[in-house]
Amino acid sequence: MIAFNRPQPVFEVGQLVVHRRYNYRGVVVACDDECQAPDEWYQANKTQPDRHQPWYHVLVHGSSTMTYAAQTSLRADDEQAPIEHPLVDHFFAEFTGHKYVRNDRPFPEGI
Repeated sequence: MIAFNRPQPVFEVGQLVVHRRYNYRGVVVACDDECQAPDEWYQANKTQPDRHQPWYHVLVHGSSTMTYAAQTSLRADDEQAPIEHPLVDHFFAEFTGHKYVRNDRPFPEGI
């Protein structure tokens, strides 16, 4: 049997990240071991990063948007400033000055 070595997540929930291509800042809310989006969504994605790597749900700073980004599309955010997003208080209990602490509240309906 051939062993498939899938990349392990490098970002944690609550970690601040920056999208490498689009340069937006955000905070990781959740992580999937591989892309869980439907094929139609994936095919419409302009860059189509490898599906078989961790993908992250990210609240985008200064907007009400949550994105779904591949691990290779993100890098750690050196700015360490809080994120402004209407769902920050829903998902996180506090900001420690360099990361957010996730609470146990589930995703809101419709997301």
